[in-house]
Amino acid sequence: MAEARKTQDHIDRARAQWAKQLPDLDTGPMDILGRVYRLSRLVTPSIEATFASFQLDRGEFDVIGTLLRSGPPHRLTPTELYRSLMIASGSLTHRLGRLEKAGLIKRVPSDRDGRSLSVQLTDEGIDRAAAAFRQDMASEAEAIAGFDPEKKAQLAGLLRELNLAVEAHLSRQGPPEPAED
Repeated sequence: MAEARKTQDHIDRARAQWAKQLPDLDTGPMDILGRVYRLSRLVTPSIEATFASFQLDRGEFDVIGTLLRSGPPHRLTPTELYRSLMIASGSLTHRLGRLEKAGLIKRVPSDRDGRSLSVQLTDEGIDRAAAAFRQDMASEAEAIAGFDPEKKAQLAGLLRELNLAVEAHLSRQGPPEPAED
């Protein structure tokens, strides 16, 4: 039994429990999506600690990271930002306020519409986003360092295919129906 526990992970044990309680239910999707979710939950505290060491929460980093990776002049409209981040515009407004107060972003007249403002990283925002991302990537690399390099490449390819398949499925479904009050 001790040997089986060394080769079984949390998902294997959960599926075995579900098989006893609901033997007619196929829990196969947990093999993939359950493990992806669990891995995300396992590394989240480390990622959040990294960003906190730069006086950022994860949502704030998502904003300045998106601006940084957009390339010079590191400027996007609020609409471009919230579409990229897949969040509600109200959530973005709150984040932008905090980041502007911290001096990491500034609002500048839009290149396309003089009536609206774009969001642009400040020099401090560029420096902090780059430093935080470098540290995050180092931490994540350390977390998977013990995994075989060939298997990493294979897994990355398979996860890309899975991501594309799920995105295609969801796009065929259309946007979710709003919840009724």
